[in-house]
This record gives sequence, structure tokens and C-alpha cells, in this order.
Amino acid sequence: MPVERLWQSAIVEIDRLEQLRALLARGGALGGVRLQDLDLHAVEEQLLDRTDVTDLVVLGGRLSPALTLHLIRHGAIVFPSDPKAPVEVYRARLYTADELYAGLSGPLGYAGTPDARAFDWTMDRRSGRDAYVTMLRAIHDESMTDTLDEVLDGLPVVGVMGGHEAQRGSGVYAAAARLGHLLAEGGCVVATGGGPGAMEAANLGAYAVSPADLDAAIAALSKVPSYRPDVGPWAELGLRVREQLGRRPDSGELRGLPLRSIGIPTWFYGHEPPNVFGQGIAKYFSNALREDGLLARCTAGTVVLPGAAGTVQEIFQGVTRLYYGRLADPTGTLPPLVLVGRSHWQRLVPTWPLVTALAGNRPMAEVVHLVDTIEEAAAILLPSAD
Repeated sequence: MPVERLWQSAIVEIDRLEQLRALLARGGALGGVRLQDLDLHAVEEQLLDRTDVTDLVVLGGRLSPALTLHLIRHGAIVFPSDPKAPVEVYRARLYTADELYAGLSGPLGYAGTPDARAFDWTMDRRSGRDAYVTMLRAIHDESMTDTLDEVLDGLPVVGVMGGHEAQRGSGVYAAAARLGHLLAEGGCVVATGGGPGAMEAANLGAYAVSPADLDAAIAALSKVPSYRPDVGPWAELGLRVREQLGRRPDSGELRGLPLRSIGIPTWFYGHEPPNVFGQGIAKYFSNALREDGLLARCTAGTVVLPGAAGTVQEIFQGVTRLYYGRLADPTGTLPPLVLVGRSHWQRLVPTWPLVTALAGNRPMAEVVHLVDTIEEAAAILLPSAD
């Protein structure tokens, strides 16, 4: 085996305490192990007895000063958590809406939540020029990417893109919700940009167990149609409606359980708060990494609902991947890209002519579609449901 392959094969990532307990119980080697976001107090005695910790890397988490000193003295590398950071940068799990909106009912409202504080941290000019803070954000986003890879591995993912301005109770919102429900019922994981509008609607549709539940949820949510001018009432109502729909497992328990809905938002767009209907929320500081990662995971296709500049950008990021065959599965098959709304994409925002011009006679020409209804879109993405 080449030296490079041997070195790579020795790396073991551990992000659950039970995995570490099992390793310690069998006397496994600690060199090359990466401990991510773990509370090590429960295994402190076992670790203090070990001196073979050269090349052990501890990424954040919780450990005593005595254990920290012991590990460093014997060759381990310990990256401490930063108490000034509004989020855990080394976290090994997706967010939940409850985490991001913790404190929403407090005196500060939305401004006091981890989500709002993280956005403020993003916008702070001083931290923007701080190499250390830049590194922390990059580590956080890499942790999100790694967790998404684990959660979505082997699952058919359909991306639903669309404008953030679609208001609750509108026809566009209801259509996006029906689409999300159809896709989830067809066995797909619905992935969105994780924000409000059509994104929230698609996540909601996937989250709802039945059409009747979905209709009731849409009607209830229409009482607060927009996150403007105040995110608080919008998010609070979303959380109440989610409770009425019935709780699904949070992101820390997703392994091995049915997954229907994922949100992938960004703090780059601070005016777009995360919706609460994703079973897991992978929120990024870097919008570029977030957009590329979302599109790269749409292994079963992408549906694009009417939108503006941000949605157009997503279309052409997807088109670029199709053009160069970057989304092809091992058989060489490309996933569909379906634009919904002929009038919108041909005349109001004339994107379709350029998509077809780029497609030409390339393989992607067979998988790009322009339709008028979400039922037509679902039929393309779920042909077995015809």
C-alpha cells in the first residue's frame, strides 16, 4: 500500500461518545484519532491512563485543564473551543430549529437567539479581518459539510429552489408545499436553501405526514405571512405549527431513521432566517460553500420555482454541473433539472432560452425541462409514480 494511502487509512474520526468508549474498552490505538465536539469528562480517567496519544487531535468539546495538559504533554493536539464564538465551531451534528431559535421568547426576542448572534458575528467588521475568526468559521463550515455527507449518504436527494419572498398563504407557497410533500412521499429527501418563502414551503410539505395535515398547517401559518418586519412572530408560529404536526427526531438522532426534509441556509443572508421544518439544518457562514454543497447533493434532481437573482444564480450553478457532467451517477446518468413556470422563466426572467442554448446537443439536453405545474415536475422526478 502506498505511504499516502497507509497514512489516510489510519485516520479515524469519532463524533459520538459511545464510539470512543468502545475504542478505549478494546485498547485501540489513539494515534490518528480525531475527537470532534465530545464531552470527555466521562472518560477522563481512561484517557489520563494513556500516553500513546501522539497524533491524537481533539477538536473542541469539553475537557478538564488536567486532561488538556496531559494530552498535550504526550503529543496530542488540542483545539480549544472559543467562548466568544456564538456557535460551536467543531460541532459534529446538524442544527435543529430549537437550537437556532433558543431564547426566542426571551426579552430580546429574535436578537437574543444563537441564529441572530451568529449573523452579528458574521457582519462584525473587526472579526472579518481576524485570521483566527476566519479559521473558526472555515472549520465550522467543514464540520457542516462532513455531517451532511454522513446524513445524506446513499439517499435520493431532490433540491427545491425558489424565492424567499413567497408569502405564507399564497398560491406559490401552497404549490411549493404540495411539491415537497409529493417528493417526500415518493421516497426522496427534500433539500432546500433552508430559508423562508418557497424554501420553507417545500420543507413544510416534506415534513407533513398527510395532505390533510399539510393543508391545516398552511392555513395556520398564513396568520403571519412574512418574516418581515419581525422574525420573532414568524418563527414562533412556525414552531407552534411544527409541534402540532408532531415532532420528528432531531438531527442528533437522524442516523437510521426516515429522513424527509433538510434545510441548508446561510448566515450570509442575514435577512433570511432559517425555517423550522427541516429535520436537520446545515447552516453555513460561507454562502459559496453552501450553494455548491446544496447543488452537489441533489443526486435525484432539482426543481426550480419562480424566483429572482439568487434563484437564477442557483440555476446556472446547476447548469454548469450538468454541462460538464459533474452530477452524473456511476452509470453516467444525469439528474433532471426542472424549471416550473413557463411565463416566468421564458419572459419575466428569461432564463430558459439560455439554458437550452447551453444544452445544445449535449447529454444535459435530455434532462432539462420547463413545465407549468408542480404535478408535472413531480412526474419527471418520480417516474415510477405515474
